[in-house]
Amino acid sequence: MMVMGWTPIELICLALGAMGIGVSKAGFPGVSMLHVVMYAFVFGAFESTGVLLPMLVVGDLCAIYFFGRSADWKHVRRLLPPTLVGILIGWAMMDRMDADQFKLIVGGIILALTAVQAFRTYRPDAFDAVPHQAWFAIMLGLLAGVTTMLANAAGPVVALYLLAVMLPKWELIGTSAWLFLVLNVLKLPLSYDLGLIDGSTLLIGSGFAPLIPIGMLGGRWLVKRVSQKWFNLILLGFTAIAAVRLIGWI
Repeated sequence: MMVMGWTPIELICLALGAMGIGVSKAGFPGVSMLHVVMYAFVFGAFESTGVLLPMLVVGDLCAIYFFGRSADWKHVRRLLPPTLVGILIGWAMMDRMDADQFKLIVGGIILALTAVQAFRTYRPDAFDAVPHQAWFAIMLGLLAGVTTMLANAAGPVVALYLLAVMLPKWELIGTSAWLFLVLNVLKLPLSYDLGLIDGSTLLIGSGFAPLIPIGMLGGRWLVKRVSQKWFNLILLGFTAIAAVRLIGWI
C-alpha cells in the first residue's frame, strides 16, 4: 500500500473521509458511508478497512470524550453479545463471501428496516413491542457485527436499533460511542491477523487522524441545533442513503 504519490483528488477524498468519521461519530452514522466510499476509492474495498479501523478507534475515543457520559448502558449490554458473535462470523466470511452479494443483502435489510422506522415516526404505536424483544436486539446485533467486520459500516444498523427503542439523541450518540469503541478495539487483532493492518496503514491513518475531531466538532454543532424530531428524520435519511449506496443504486 503506497504512502506517497497520491493525486490531489485522492488527498481530498482521504481528508473528507477523515472528517466524515468525526461527523458520523457525532450522531450521524449514515455519514459513515462517506469514509467507507472515499477510502475504498483510494485503496480498494478490502484494503481500506485496515486503514480505517485504527482511525475509527480514534473517532470512538473522541466521541466518548464529548458524549460518553450520556450512554445508556442497558442497550450496550443488550447489543454487545450478538454483535461480538457477528464480528466472528464476519471474520470467518471475509475470504469466503462475494462482497457484492453481501452488500446487496445488507443494504436491502437496512433499507427495509429504515422504511419501518420511518413509518413508526408517524405512527409511534406501530410495532411498539418489537424493538424491546430479545430477538430484535439479537438480529440487529448479529447484522451489525458482520457489517462492521466486513465493511466498517455498522453505524446505520446500530442507529436503527437505538432509534427503534426511542433513545433521545444525546443518549443515542453516547451509547453508540461506547459500543463501537469496544467493537473496534476487539477487531484490531482480527484485522491484523488478516494482514489488513501494518506499519504503512498506521502511518497513513496517523496522518489524517487529526481531521477526525474537526469533523466531530462540526457534527456536534449541528446536533445541538436540531430538534429531536428532525434529528431522527435526518438520521433515517442518511441511513437510507447508506443502504442505497451499499446496494449499488447510487
